[in-house]
Amino acid sequence: MPIYYIIKTTNTEKAYIAGIIDGEGSIVLTRFHKNQYHSPCISISSTDLELLEWIKNTIKSGKITTKKNYNKERHKNSYTYTIIYDEAIQLLQNIEPYLVIEKKKARARHIISKYKEVTLRNGRYNNEQKIAKE
Repeated sequence: MPIYYIIKTTNTEKAYIAGIIDGEGSIVLTRFHKNQYHSPCISISSTDLELLEWIKNTIKSGKITTKKNYNKERHKNSYTYTIIYDEAIQLLQNIEPYLVIEKKKARARHIISKYKEVTLRNGRYNNEQKIAKE
């Protein structure tokens, strides 16, 4: 299992990020484009923009998007931090030891150990590669 890079944070920060992902996050394989196979994605949704900005600044990767608030009188604004492709794998490699929720820990291990073996070029294949894969 290759380590692409170590996120330059303390173990405490890695454990904190893992806890946020355990509680509020998702670890999935999803398509970002119709011609693409599934790619790794970690997302965290929250009404606390400061928390998501801290995570983004600590990891030095990813993006934050604002969700549409259809009822501002009853709901707070909501935001989603998303990190994808190789950066998501690199984050998983760094936080996996700190994940507690078994389903998320198993999914992280699976993506770390298997994704690069079976998927070329971040899920994008030319016609020859598609035929060989299928």
